Parts: sequence; structure tokens; C-alpha cells
Amino acid sequence: MYKIEPHLHTRQVSKCGWLDAEELARLYHEAGYHAIAVTDHYNPDTWVYMGIDPKDPADVMPRFTEGYQRLAEAAAAYNMTVYLGAELRFYENDNDYLFYGFDPAMLAHPHEIMSMGAVAFSDIARKSGAVFIQAHPFRKTCVPLAPCFLDGIEVYNANPRHMHHNHNDLAQALADAQGPGFIQTAGSDCHRLEDVGLSGIQSRILPPNATAFATLLRSGSFERIIPEQDGNSDR
Repeated sequence: MYKIEPHLHTRQVSKCGWLDAEELARLYHEAGYHAIAVTDHYNPDTWVYMGIDPKDPADVMPRFTEGYQRLAEAAAAYNMTVYLGAELRFYENDNDYLFYGFDPAMLAHPHEIMSMGAVAFSDIARKSGAVFIQAHPFRKTCVPLAPCFLDGIEVYNANPRHMHHNHNDLAQALADAQGPGFIQTAGSDCHRLEDVGLSGIQSRILPPNATAFATLLRSGSFERIIPEQDGNSDR
């Protein structure tokens, strides 16, 4: 089985990230992972942190993908695969959405994207073939989006500083109510050393690129990695 981390942030791009891309590559290799999806924050805090004007798209994506690019380069030494992802936040509220399998050009205009809101963006995401998943929907300040606008939900978020506020049980119940075909993911939400390898997914196939990773998520042919003490039913 191949272990994959679907939710991770680098210090290069995410204001709240503590770990360099190179350190993350080493740590995840040591933890036995075979692939990582880099989901750096795509939100107003990131543009301030990186000194980017979200209304001027000239260098947005080259800057936004710095963490991904550096992690991909470092991970190559360990024969690990790295996928470009993003954790989107729109101006409308504090909800976060994990985004996978997209053409980077889709995110080249941050002000326009963040202004449209999750419902409008979900239609664009769906038509493009990308995967749009709400992260930790029951965390404090977050509001669950109507599932009809989502491809899935992160039902288990292992971040230790938010563990008791994520209400993963409520996320699981909401996802279960949607029936077959609704994606259910788990992730470490890695920002710091103590977050490395706390969760993720595992699969009998290792997707070679971000598009194939999105296809794997849609297929449901994976197991969630959840610690036994938290009621793991997949592993």
C-alpha cells in the first residue's frame, strides 16, 4: 500500500507553516510516505505574507507554487511523488477548501477567485474536472457548505492543535449521509514537526501526477489512515 499525505503546508508559502520544503521531504520519507499533496493556503494572509498583490496576477502562480516546486525537487532524492494542490479560502467566510487536479492557470487571478465565493467556484471546478473538498467543515468559524456543491469532505483532520475543535465525528456523519460517490478524505494538516504523518490515505496504486491523484480520489479506491485511538475503520 502506498501512503499519501493530502493536506500539508510549507513555510515558503503558508504564513502558518513552520517547516521548509526540504525538511518536509525528509520527514515524510522517514515516516514511510510515498507521496504528498502540497496544499498551501490560497487566501489573503498568503498574499500579505508573500508580498503579492492579488489584483495583479503577473507573478501569482510562480510565487504561490514555490513551496510545491521546492518540495518536489527535494522529494525526488527519496523517490517520492509530489502533487500540486491548494487550500482555498474565499472572502465570504473562514471556510477552507482542498483543491486537487487543477490547471494552475485557474488560480492566476486571486482577487477574482476569492470574490466569487465557494458556490460559484464549485461550478467552475466541476466543469474543469478538478476535485473540490471542504476541509474540517465543523471547525470553529467554519460553516459546512451544502454537499451538492462539493465533491467531498475531509472527514478526519488530525491537526493536534485543532483536534478537539474539528468535530471529525460530525464531518463523518455528514459525508456518510451523502451516499456512495461522495469523497471522504483524511489528512495530517501538517504545519509543524509534531504534525508530520499523523494521517492521510493509502492506496494500492501510486498516482504519477496531480491529475491521476484527483482521479484516485474520485474513484474512492483508497483507505483513510486514522489512528486507532480515534476510531479508525479503514486500516
